[in-house]
Amino acid sequence: MSYTDLTPIPFSNVEITGGLWKERIDTVRRVTTRDCIRKCAHNIENFRRAAGLSQGGFEGVFFDDADIYKVLEGVSYVLMGGADAQLEREADEIIDIICAAQQEDGYLYNFFVLGDLSKRWTDMDHHEDFCVSQLVEAGIAYKQATGKDKLYNAALRAVDQMMHSIGPDGDSWISGHEGIEMALVRLYRYTGEERFLRDAEWFVEQRGHTKLRLPISYYKTFFTDEYCQNTVPARELTKVTGHAVRAMYYYSGLADIAAIRGDKELQAALRRLFDNVVPANLYLTGGIGQSAYNEGFTRDWSLPNLTAYCETCASIGMAFWNHRMELAHGEAKYADLVEREIYNGILSGLSLKGDHYFYENPLASVGTMHRREWFHVPCCPTNLVRFVPSIGGYLYATAPGAVFVRQYIASHAHIPLDGGEVELRVQTDYPWNGSVRIEVAACEGEKRLMLRRPGWCERWTLCKNGEQVQVQEEQGYLPVSVRAGDVVELELDMPVRRVHADPRVAEDAGRVAIMRGPVVYCAEEVDNPGIPTEYFHADLALQKDAPLSTAFDADLLGGVQTVQAGGVRMIPYYAWDNRAGGGMAVWLRETD
Repeated sequence: MSYTDLTPIPFSNVEITGGLWKERIDTVRRVTTRDCIRKCAHNIENFRRAAGLSQGGFEGVFFDDADIYKVLEGVSYVLMGGADAQLEREADEIIDIICAAQQEDGYLYNFFVLGDLSKRWTDMDHHEDFCVSQLVEAGIAYKQATGKDKLYNAALRAVDQMMHSIGPDGDSWISGHEGIEMALVRLYRYTGEERFLRDAEWFVEQRGHTKLRLPISYYKTFFTDEYCQNTVPARELTKVTGHAVRAMYYYSGLADIAAIRGDKELQAALRRLFDNVVPANLYLTGGIGQSAYNEGFTRDWSLPNLTAYCETCASIGMAFWNHRMELAHGEAKYADLVEREIYNGILSGLSLKGDHYFYENPLASVGTMHRREWFHVPCCPTNLVRFVPSIGGYLYATAPGAVFVRQYIASHAHIPLDGGEVELRVQTDYPWNGSVRIEVAACEGEKRLMLRRPGWCERWTLCKNGEQVQVQEEQGYLPVSVRAGDVVELELDMPVRRVHADPRVAEDAGRVAIMRGPVVYCAEEVDNPGIPTEYFHADLALQKDAPLSTAFDADLLGGVQTVQAGGVRMIPYYAWDNRAGGGMAVWLRETD
């Protein structure tokens, strides 16, 4: 049976009940949301000044408004997971200031409100529409979390002002930083108003036809059609180009529109793009965007490790896009890539304590790369604060008569299906082991449970009510029929394994990496002393026949599965640089 057009189950229907992700969500609740609010103080001050509540001009980077919107979205998701009166009170105060800064016509962008309003909507790279997109996402989220619509109404007014200024009746427009497409589709799905979907399509249809306009941007030196994904119309796309985050947001918006409209040409273009990203522009960790110069793509098969940019936001964007691709096509390979991102490329961006961050995520270090408290452009911390607490939205989806279990995380889910409800309780210590127990606590009649068989897993066993069952894999999923009271147990074989790069990746010739399940491992100098820091990443070696073993260390890095590869001790890549500084390497020299 072939499934397409899956319906995602929102994370508000899913309680994360234990394991690695509950710990990460709790850390974001306790630490990261408050850390981001505190460090976005100047962003809030800009709104206060724009509202006339204090004196002074604009401070920071022109698109700084977006970061406080993302933090408010993250706060919303935290509040959906449980009441937090103090956090909600802080958010309400910030929202009051934001709304006081909004102009009478709905315009809300502090750089020009505190500067020269005559220049608004004249520079395609000034992120005005991107800031509107983040305001929309935050407004919807906060209304869903609290029932309060003040920020949501401000977002609606901002959208109306934007479309009146640059929409179909105005001049043509290319968004310098995509994101507005996803936000408008979300607004369409939330309101049911067709105009928002048409607006999203209008933004898409401009690309490949419209000349860039940027009279004041300081990015002029490389703000090109390629950088902005403006080389060809959407349906003619064949190759990823330009800024990695912007590209992923663009493709996510395209995937939304293609799914709603049933646009086969657009879906074909997205599949071509996927086949170009994977594997020719994809790091083992799921990182994308090789170059710091353009924060984006360079050329196929060029994947340097020490200088890899791999922005945290780009990995989040990859999760956004592949989440949508799987919903459209029902193929596990897209969920496999989401899994790679969430356990490696994304999770690495947040320190275990929750208040230090990676913007770049290289696959090797000479001891000079460290997590930082904050950044001049803090898009990655503020993106993490909204992604982590929403992880439950990536776990389940439905098709008629079927529930798809896409990611294995300890959880309790209420899943609407065929006019009734399926209630699942999942117990697992994934990714540290491959045992997954699913109790069907409620189910009307018989339904199909579709369990993803991860692409890395070669052997597995499936039992229902204690008896082993044989099934025929469908699109990377293992189907099993269930009724209320059934217990399904999936055992995924999870050996430590060696990984070799495609021979076209010259950087990794003669090297080997280690994975276990979905987790990429790395070696840190703190665990493997003896090689000078600056040579550690180049000289650390693993013999071809060296034994590989694993053990769980509850006292290390919050509790992780470690790997002993010959004489080399390795930890999960996401957890590196949480202890003493030093060298780090994912790809090790392979010797005889």
